Amino acid sequence: MEKKALTCTDAWNKCLKIIKDNLPNDSAYDTWFKPCVAKDIKGYMLTISVPSPYFYEYLEANYIDLLSFALRAVLGKNAELQYHVQVINKVSSVTYPTNPGIHVKNPPVPFPNENTTQLNPFIIPGLQQMEIDPQLNPDKTFSNFVESDCNRFARSAGLAIAENPGKGTFNPMFVFGGSGLGKTHLIQAIGLEIKQKFPEKIVLYITASLFQNQYVDAQIYRNKLIDFLNFYQMIDVLIIDDIHEFAGREGTQNAFFQIFNHLHQSGKQLILTSDRSPVDLSGLTERLLTRFKWGLTAELQAPDFETRKAILKKRIYNDGIEMSDEIVEYIASKVTTNIRELEGVFTSLHAESVFNTTKSKKVITVEMAMNIIDRLVNSSKREISIDKIKRTVCDYFGLSLDAIYSKVRKREIVQARQIAMFFARNLTKHSLAQIGAEVGGKDHATVLHSCKTVEDLYETDKTYKQHVIEIEKRIKNSL
Repeated sequence: MEKKALTCTDAWNKCLKIIKDNLPNDSAYDTWFKPCVAKDIKGYMLTISVPSPYFYEYLEANYIDLLSFALRAVLGKNAELQYHVQVINKVSSVTYPTNPGIHVKNPPVPFPNENTTQLNPFIIPGLQQMEIDPQLNPDKTFSNFVESDCNRFARSAGLAIAENPGKGTFNPMFVFGGSGLGKTHLIQAIGLEIKQKFPEKIVLYITASLFQNQYVDAQIYRNKLIDFLNFYQMIDVLIIDDIHEFAGREGTQNAFFQIFNHLHQSGKQLILTSDRSPVDLSGLTERLLTRFKWGLTAELQAPDFETRKAILKKRIYNDGIEMSDEIVEYIASKVTTNIRELEGVFTSLHAESVFNTTKSKKVITVEMAMNIIDRLVNSSKREISIDKIKRTVCDYFGLSLDAIYSKVRKREIVQARQIAMFFARNLTKHSLAQIGAEVGGKDHATVLHSCKTVEDLYETDKTYKQHVIEIEKRIKNSL
């Protein structure tokens, strides 16, 4: 009777049993082997999924002999091992709405090693191969990106880059604009287009905050900064969203500076987004800002009325729902700030028409649209920005906005800066580092000290307390 082939899970479980039996304690097993999950098996090659690039380097450096022994015991002398690295999060891949017309996958690549000699004399063939999920949403294509005057230049530049990534004068591409104007959609569309035209290229999309978390993990918790840099330096097309979140993060900026230089000099493409243009960014080193200006800077502006109607009609067509022109025009006339709000209203209307207590769909009415817009859009307009806080504080004390950033230590300027930091921490969701960068270019420790100073004076100085109360009232009344 023919022997049944092992599944990847069975094979890895057998390996894990051998590994656990040969480890001196359960702690090492629980830390380094239990998080690894079987992903695939083809012939003698087993693919396992590991939580980070540093994981497999640690396994290779410390448990290579045990791994090779277990693999060969289970799969035979020709056993090979391949890693699938979970770059962003703790799942093996990110699942998006399916789009069978697009195949988004990076080819397995060898992880670079700067050492000329291997730390371990015996390396299982394929052990240093790993897969990098590009983290691209298959729905964020150019065909789903509505072109108009507010984005035509950026869209055209993106298409040009996709034809010849890393070459010419469009490197880096720096896309800026307010929240919800389509920056993420555009840069992911560029990534998808590049993968379509150049399947062999390694493309990676990541947010600045997740890049920052990975840096901290490499620098502090795992002491693997070289591995972190090596990993990013092998990417062909690196796409980083919300680069302004690096503000005040000196270590992260230094690491990215090295990665940027390597990729740019190697003819690799960099694509970055921010909520402001390079000249308006604060909290970033001058050498980074200079490099952001090397290539192409493209702005996305708020969509006009006709563009907002076109976006809604495209969604109506794609989702196959019914909505009158009257309602489309009403929504487009009321939701004017950004595309994200527009699509949020559309999604809520669609959901309300489908998920209800009756068996038949509700007819979408203007009244429904009015209620949803009031609930979603009007409430979001009440959000407070650091810029609004700074302007209100400066107006109250009769200071120019430039005074906040000056080095002058006059009492009224220091007081205004401290109060601005206090309200930024209490009325916004920004990090201390970002608040410091926005209010005078200070670090997070200065922000904490300023907030404590305001709290102490609020409790002990009646005049100061009245200042704080009045400023808070002006901030909230200005919304």
